[in-house]
Amino acid sequence: MQTAIFDKMESEVRTYSRSFPVVFTAAREARLTDEQGHEYIDFLAGAGTLNYGHNHPALKQALLEYLAGDGIVHGLDMWTRAKRDYLETLEYTILKPRNLEYKVHLPGPTGANAVEAAIRLARLATGRHNIVSFTNGFHGVTMGALACTGNRKFREATGGIPLQGTSFMPFDGYLGDGSDTLGYFAKLLSDASSGLDLPAAVIVETVQGEGGINVASVAWLQQLERLCRQHGILLIVDDIQAGCGRTGKFFSFEHAAITPDIVTNSKSLSGLGLPFSQVLMRPELDQWKPGQYNGTFRGFGLAMVTATAALRTFWRDNTLEQEVQRKGERVAEHMQRMAAWLNGQGIAASERGRGLMRGLDVGDGALAGRITSEAFRQGLVIETSGHAGQVVKCLCPLTISDDDLLAGLEILEVSIKKSVALHSVA
Repeated sequence: MQTAIFDKMESEVRTYSRSFPVVFTAAREARLTDEQGHEYIDFLAGAGTLNYGHNHPALKQALLEYLAGDGIVHGLDMWTRAKRDYLETLEYTILKPRNLEYKVHLPGPTGANAVEAAIRLARLATGRHNIVSFTNGFHGVTMGALACTGNRKFREATGGIPLQGTSFMPFDGYLGDGSDTLGYFAKLLSDASSGLDLPAAVIVETVQGEGGINVASVAWLQQLERLCRQHGILLIVDDIQAGCGRTGKFFSFEHAAITPDIVTNSKSLSGLGLPFSQVLMRPELDQWKPGQYNGTFRGFGLAMVTATAALRTFWRDNTLEQEVQRKGERVAEHMQRMAAWLNGQGIAASERGRGLMRGLDVGDGALAGRITSEAFRQGLVIETSGHAGQVVKCLCPLTISDDDLLAGLEILEVSIKKSVALHSVA
């Protein structure tokens, strides 16, 4: 295996290649293949970017046909056939059936671009500066998005430049079972001497991915929406990882029947792993002046083509939603069994998640790292998350076959038992 060029030229900032040190050459559906011909079941899926698996034939065919016809690849924000097809499909396949009326802003192609645009728009529309984010939230690593991100590892990488404009509140369950975290937030908002500047917006993930698969309850989300309405605060739902079907609904906030003022999407929006993001906003919030927020790679034609194909292929009915919920229950059952076994070994563990966004908290980052490393040796690509990397996180493709799903879960179970034995010895 030839890897010298990576060690010689690639920055030390790399991460995934350290966890999965092989050269991958091909991928199809829920499987990756390295240059030695070894296959791996993929429970990472591009960190949630490949909800429809690798190289889905319908999406790939749409892309190839567009390229063969010399379609516009790069068009800034000019009008193109690809953009018209995408916007029409988004409106009639996703927004109208959900009674949602949003304007669409296509910023730069990453999730961080969408978050930056969303928080800047909230400040512009309200004339206020403060953004409220939540403990363990992750919203990106550009400066505005990073100010809303809780993880110290990322925040310390600014070179000492202060991160400003954000106040953090405890997420649902952060203070323990039974704690009313929004009661605390409400008290600060109602007290003119609390020191909390009235926020322009609240930004929240309904399921915190990088934070450790922390799930906000339906009641908590509904209470948060009421609190925002009561105080004239805009509600931003960061649906970058939890959206596009990951939780069993196209938008993760559908489970709570709430209507955010602003929504950010990216990751699986293009469907094929091409960079693409969007900001959805209530029409009256669209207060941008022409060119006030732009980006060279907004309007990426190829991503709009595959995004359109994804919506037409998977979202004309609720078949995929039902499949995600069914498979999610299967993953939950397996992880609950694994958690029970770990607890029997004296290791506090628990399962949590929604849909096919699932996590097994083993309480120890070192143990979780051993589990994922052993899983990779056994042929499963899976990562960790959480403040200490203590959560083994399943983000398998939504379209994964039952056979591959079961095989991956069996590898994970074997890896847990083997890693616990080594952990006990250590």
